[in-house]
Amino acid sequence: MEIPDVTRAIAAVTSLATSLNLPTTDATVLHNSNKLAVRLTPCDVLARVAHVGQEVAKLEVELAQRLIETGSPVGALEPRVDPLVYTCDGFAITLWTYYEPATPPVTPADYAKALQHLHAGMRKLDVATPHFTDRIAGAQKIVATPDLSPDLPAADRIFLSDKLTTLRRAIENRSGPEQLLHGEPHPGNLLSTKHGPLFIDFETTCRGPIEFDLAHAPEEVCNYYPDLNQALLADCRQLVLAMVAAWRWDHTDQFPNGRQSGQELLRSLREA
Repeated sequence: MEIPDVTRAIAAVTSLATSLNLPTTDATVLHNSNKLAVRLTPCDVLARVAHVGQEVAKLEVELAQRLIETGSPVGALEPRVDPLVYTCDGFAITLWTYYEPATPPVTPADYAKALQHLHAGMRKLDVATPHFTDRIAGAQKIVATPDLSPDLPAADRIFLSDKLTTLRRAIENRSGPEQLLHGEPHPGNLLSTKHGPLFIDFETTCRGPIEFDLAHAPEEVCNYYPDLNQALLADCRQLVLAMVAAWRWDHTDQFPNGRQSGQELLRSLREA
């Protein structure tokens, strides 16, 4: 979020917490991109904030509740308030348990165990979610529409469009069994806590092959999945790079150093 929006968002979160009897004297921004993560103290709550209409927070809240019921390793909602998506001053706000970071970091073995546990819990749910190809289509639209990605050079636009199309076709041809997925179980969405590794941020949940989720995880984690389709995994890793590259060129993207990241991703794709 831009600085003026961050200031408004913090004011909205603080006001909401006070109205819910969550004592708040300080708000610390933990992460800022298209969404904002704010730690509120002394109530020790994690607030996640997005502009209304730019989030799927209702689905995320529902999934978190249902996954916790299955015993899955996920971050919990704040138990002192109703599990809702709150709106204030044009922002959609969800309130979560704050977990103090634990050391040492999550090992590849524990990462894989937590992800396997999460996938097992997800197989128990019947939830309507997008298909992973819908996310590819969204990236393709950004690349194909100059108004949505005005800074993307013409040669890069052609290259990235061809890459997304080719990878999508290859993955659809290789794809086998599908299930409910996290969508982006990368290290940034895995917390190391005293309760063990916990996954967060389920706004990207979709259906697809398990290799699509594994493509977001470190390569060492995949060593604990002996039955993976390695060719499909390799294509999915390239696909993830291509999709993220597209998002970094979106004119609404507010990821820190987004354009630089987009250029680096394009270089990586060309080298591959």
